[in-house]
Formats: sequence, C-alpha cells, structure tokens
Amino acid sequence: MSGLAVTPISMTEAVVVSLREKILDGAIEPGAPLPEADLTKEFGVARPTVRAAIQTLCHEGLLKRERNRSAFVPLLTREEVLDLFSVRIPIECLVVRELLTRGAPLDAVHAAIEPLANLKADSPWSAVVDADIGFHHALARSVGSPRLERLYLSMSGEIRLCIAQLRPSWASPAELGAEHRDLLAVLERGDVDEVEARMTAHLDRALHDLTD
Repeated sequence: MSGLAVTPISMTEAVVVSLREKILDGAIEPGAPLPEADLTKEFGVARPTVRAAIQTLCHEGLLKRERNRSAFVPLLTREEVLDLFSVRIPIECLVVRELLTRGAPLDAVHAAIEPLANLKADSPWSAVVDADIGFHHALARSVGSPRLERLYLSMSGEIRLCIAQLRPSWASPAELGAEHRDLLAVLERGDVDEVEARMTAHLDRALHDLTD
C-alpha cells in the first residue's frame, strides 16, 4: 500500500478511497490482517482517522472486524455467494420489471452505461467494480422506490466483493461492458419477460463463475 488519493476530501475519506481501491483491485488479499498501527504508519495519519476509515469500510461490507483480531477483507464462501444471489436475482428482476411497468425514465441508466462502455483492457479492476455497481444501482434508483433502492444498497458491499472476486473469470473489462449494453438494449425493447430472463441469465453467469 502506498499513498493516498489526492482529492479535496477529508483525510478519513482519502484513506477510505485508497483502501477501497486496493481491496477491489485485489492488492489486499482476503483474510490478510490490516493492523491499525501499520495503516497509521503507511498513510501518515492519526490512529482515529484509520479507525474511522476501517469503520466506514466495515459498514460497506468490504472489511470485517472480529473480537481480538485486526480488520480484514472477508472472503465470501460458496454458501454465502449462493445465499446472496438467491436474494439478489429476484430483487434485480423486480427492479427491471418495475422499471417497465411504471414507465420509469432510463436517463440515469444511460448515463451509468458510459463508464462501462469506456472500460479498457488495462482498466483497474476497482474501476470495473465501480462501473458495474453504478449501472445496477442506477437501475434500482430509476424505479423511483426509495425502499427498493435501499434494499438493493443493503447488498452492495457483498456484491462489490463478488465482482472483485470475478476478476480472473473475465477475458477483459470491455467484455463486461458489452454484456451490460446488451442488457440495456433488452430493457429498451420493453418486454418484461424478456428483460427478466436476460437479467437472470446475466446474474446466473456471475453466480456460475463464482461457485464453479
């Protein structure tokens, strides 16, 4: 680990941004301990700043803390992934169904496809994760149901970890972008059954790659 993100944000948020990128890029291995003293020295910040950053990432689901143990990146087990997708698939199918039945605008979804379309072969995987989660969040937000959006966001930390773990399964970030563009094209055709089937197939592929 080296250096902080240079942006006009608080020191705590700078540590959060830097650690989040390293987690999603795979630079921090799942299970490896992250002692507060080491992070304090690495980032040159006070211990309360590191502690607050760790707390934020624990809340996001990207780090985990246990009694008498330093924070660490959780490795989702096969059973946990299966359980997550048993909930995620029905919710995301509900999202696309509600988008069509409510006639919700897709402007935010079109905007969210751009980061996916701009992914390149050498894009950092943290950018891939952000683009992927941004697209699916835009779908949930566009429905116009705050409760449905909160329900999706409650899974977002574990979904981010899953996308991070999918890195070896994809030929390139561009391939991931193409799959999401195809999903948007199906959504625009307006057939509820077709878009639910495509969303299920999209998420089933991820589930297969994660658990095969």
